[in-house]
Amino acid sequence: MEQKKVIEEIISQKRLPHLRLKIKERAEAFTESLFYTLFDEDTPVKENLEKLSFDFKELADLVCWEPHKPCEEIWQDYCKMLPDILRKLNKDAVAIATNDPAANSVEEVYLSYPGFFAIAVYRLSHEFYKFRLPLVPRLMTEYAHKITGTDINPGAQIGGSFFIDHATGVVIGETAVIKDNVKIYQGVTLGALYVERELRNKKRHPTIENNVTIYANATILGGNTIIGANSIIGGNTWLTSSVPENSFVTHSPQIKIKNLQQK
Repeated sequence: MEQKKVIEEIISQKRLPHLRLKIKERAEAFTESLFYTLFDEDTPVKENLEKLSFDFKELADLVCWEPHKPCEEIWQDYCKMLPDILRKLNKDAVAIATNDPAANSVEEVYLSYPGFFAIAVYRLSHEFYKFRLPLVPRLMTEYAHKITGTDINPGAQIGGSFFIDHATGVVIGETAVIKDNVKIYQGVTLGALYVERELRNKKRHPTIENNVTIYANATILGGNTIIGANSIIGGNTWLTSSVPENSFVTHSPQIKIKNLQQK
């Protein structure tokens, strides 16, 4: 009887009829298959796109539970964007290989750089986000987050030739705007000044202009904060207001000399 009561209580608490964990599993498998289709030499494009079309239909059926939401129709329009997404990603990979002295080849970037994988999944999810496809874009970027430690919201707007070095701990918020030729390092946060539900649908994350470099563990907050073009933001810097173009911003640590005198 006790077991029966436990079961009944668990069932009574399962109040979300559309909460199916297989949605997450399917989204992750879909993301990986999409990545293979675009980059893997041994993956046949035609056959895999046909399979992805079928997989997307199943995924759309799971996440589009609102009436009259034609999610299945998204796929054909999305497919037309894939060549352009791939062109952008190839430029990202070249930017990484060109700027990182540790990169021995572009192939190494594709195969081993967590920053590139996070950027790739972001770009693939961003177009779904613009189509207002429920859940899937966020699940895609959370898959990359789980693997790389890099959290890029699919709603962020990121320009060309983007480079994330080392990647771990990077956070880029939903309304962040990053323009062209930007480089950021591990631990960088482009976040909001505070978190309140009332900020939904408002610009709450910073804008990074062209040719900016942001070094490790810098934190830049606020929707009105703009980092001017060609600026360098040093490691561990904390910014909540804009800086003009060509700025060089550093964090100045306090340095104290230990007293080594004998007592």
